[in-house]
Amino acid sequence: MLYPRVSLYALMLAAAGIPLYIHLPRFASVNLGIGLGVVGTILLLIRVVDLVQDPLIGWAIDRFPGAQTLFAMMAAGGLAIGFPLLFSLDPGPNVAFQLMLVLILLFSAYSLGMILLYGRSATLALSPRPRDLMTLAAYREVGMLAGVVIAALMPTIFAAAGADNGGYRTFGLFLGVVAMATALITRPIWQRTPVLGDGISISGMVQAGALRLLFLALINSLPVAITSTLFLFFVEDRLQLAGMAGPLLILFFLSAGLSVPVWTRLSYRIGPRETLLIAMPLSIIGFVGAAFLAPGNPGGFAAICIASGIALGADMVLLPAMFSVALTGAGLNASAAFGLWSFAGKMGLALAAFLVLPVLELNGFVPGQANSARALGALNLAYAAIPCILKLIALGFVLSLAPEERTQ
Repeated sequence: MLYPRVSLYALMLAAAGIPLYIHLPRFASVNLGIGLGVVGTILLLIRVVDLVQDPLIGWAIDRFPGAQTLFAMMAAGGLAIGFPLLFSLDPGPNVAFQLMLVLILLFSAYSLGMILLYGRSATLALSPRPRDLMTLAAYREVGMLAGVVIAALMPTIFAAAGADNGGYRTFGLFLGVVAMATALITRPIWQRTPVLGDGISISGMVQAGALRLLFLALINSLPVAITSTLFLFFVEDRLQLAGMAGPLLILFFLSAGLSVPVWTRLSYRIGPRETLLIAMPLSIIGFVGAAFLAPGNPGGFAAICIASGIALGADMVLLPAMFSVALTGAGLNASAAFGLWSFAGKMGLALAAFLVLPVLELNGFVPGQANSARALGALNLAYAAIPCILKLIALGFVLSLAPEERTQ
């Protein structure tokens, strides 16, 4: 039951992450009446907290290895409290400040859980060998993607069942229950004896090849962060596919989840670097296709979601596994390093929101309203063209990986 429990804890974190990455911009703008520029600024300000907090969380997990059960329960508890608070907010003069406080709680709990889960890879795997670390990563990412599908589906289900506030209030309570149940069921995995190594340093990460992978993770996170932030806007406002965002999002993440075992097996045969070089062009094709897609074409965008989802599956399982293998092979503590990894991923989200949301607002884009050709053109550029360029840069970075990093 070790790996299924790992999958369940990952499911909880992913189910919590999707509202923060995808549902939040639309919920804040439509339900709370907060401008897109303000939402982007709030997310960037929270990253200032993460700049200090995430590395400290990683340090604390390595410094107090006997407290990993406590850390796991604290993460679940923060999510159980935070999400009912988030989706019970009402419009008002102080709602932006209230939103920021709740988001700090949620991002802190989310960071604690994610850094613990990824930083303890060597502890949670059957052994610290690269193959077992890759197998653990596959179970973890399948759980992540299952959580994503659940989180993408539930607001629509709750709304269809008659829940108020677009289903979000009930969704927040649902996530709270999931977090509490997960804390109880997964408690045994955090009682395993931690596998520890040496403290991290910049020179140690450079020698292990981990620092290059960290920069790759940041670059590669930007296209996903931008498209995640703008997905609902693109589907409902640019493509005019009202009510289709939920099913298309589920199709995207189902494609990612189903592809994980395939990418894992392929990486065993040809190596993770070569596997990424096969997967990444699929994302680029998807971005190009989205840029030229005409409104009212659900079949065309469904095909794009399938291709992009399959490519995402490779990113999710291979990059963190490569990072973990590099750290473990060099005998370094992973949690502090995954604190930096977590910050890099969330910085990608913040940069995406801070850069693209105000630009859309300046071009007159208003979610859920009739928009001008200029506003929709800006949305098309932000959703498809910019991520395509960023993904090409990430692909070039993978090509530049040194030979010793290719076979890890």
